[in-house]
Amino acid sequence: MKLPKETKRYCPYCRKHTIQTIATAKQKSRSSSHPLSRGSPTRIKLRSLQGIGNWGKRSKKGTKDWKMKAKITKRISLLYKCKVCGKMKGLRSAIRSSRIEIGEKISK
Repeated sequence: MKLPKETKRYCPYCRKHTIQTIATAKQKSRSSSHPLSRGSPTRIKLRSLQGIGNWGKRSKKGTKDWKMKAKITKRISLLYKCKVCGKMKGLRSAIRSSRIEIGEKISK
């Protein structure tokens, strides 16, 4: 997906249309403050729900040859920086694409 370096779009801080530069946000890793996310194996072990009973997806015995399909694309979130006030605004939903080309710079 090709995008220009600069676009003219609405800035909510200036409350008018200004020229804004496009950049991609850095990929964040899992936060250390939330290591026990809802479906994590460590949380399930703490709750002692690892047996074969009516525990949703953990109720079935694992099959040997079954493998989940890997996703080809990643979600790349875009950031727009206003040239007048210098504030950044991100998109509400990230774009799912294998690569995004901003001007000449390529992000995967």
